[in-house]
Amino acid sequence: MSLQPEPTLRQVVTDASTRLGNVDARHEAELLLLHVLERPRSWLFAHATDPLPAAEQAALEALLDRRLAGEPVAYLTGRRGFWTLDLEVDPATLIPRPETELLVELALDRLPPDRALQLADLGTGSGAIALALASERPQAQVLATDASSAALAVAARNAAQHALGNVRFAEGGDDWYAPLRGARFDLIASNPPYIASDDPHLEQGDLRFEPATALASGVDGLDDIRRIVAGGGDHLQPGGWLLIEHGWDQGDAIRALFEQAGYSDVHTVQDLEQRDRVTLGRRPA
Repeated sequence: MSLQPEPTLRQVVTDASTRLGNVDARHEAELLLLHVLERPRSWLFAHATDPLPAAEQAALEALLDRRLAGEPVAYLTGRRGFWTLDLEVDPATLIPRPETELLVELALDRLPPDRALQLADLGTGSGAIALALASERPQAQVLATDASSAALAVAARNAAQHALGNVRFAEGGDDWYAPLRGARFDLIASNPPYIASDDPHLEQGDLRFEPATALASGVDGLDDIRRIVAGGGDHLQPGGWLLIEHGWDQGDAIRALFEQAGYSDVHTVQDLEQRDRVTLGRRPA
């Protein structure tokens, strides 16, 4: 009796892609396979005809089953790329999205590289925003806060992995500004919860698996943003900036909040899909 030959890695990726059947199927299949093999993506191109042993086949099958049940790839692999960083993520943290890189870009535009600035990231999660800013502005000091001690542990490990010693972490609760302890900052950035609590999207796709406290914020999605905008002026240096990521249909409401709170230079910037994504304003000098 002849034994069934072990499939090549190329065959495995093709079969897994077909099974997943979504628009990112091949990319997801490669990520899951490389996670099982503990190899970088560049390695796969040179070893596409290598066989995949049975034990690794079984491990990949288990991951594919979980992905087909809707679990995000980032949680299956425990990793997510953001900015120039490879970050650890887990179900205690929101999965960093490419759209949030716009917030980082806008912040960097307002941060001269040769100054020892004080920055804050409210609701840091995995540390994505704080660590991106710290990596690009090594002379700055960044305070990253979160209400979740589990999320802060992930963020701290990410900072250590990338040897970013100019970031410190502080835990807070419902009061977004309590961890700042009265300090004033040159820039405060936040990607807070901004989805309405009854939004059906919370029960769909990847959002089903992400921490609800990092996603939903009251009946209109603006409860946390109201608190952040209202308190920002007390924690910004004169001329300091507040930048907030939000939903595509919230720009008008959030600009109004900024203006009511006395910020100047208030405007909203759209993402690559021409949707309102980040609103920012400045504490008057």
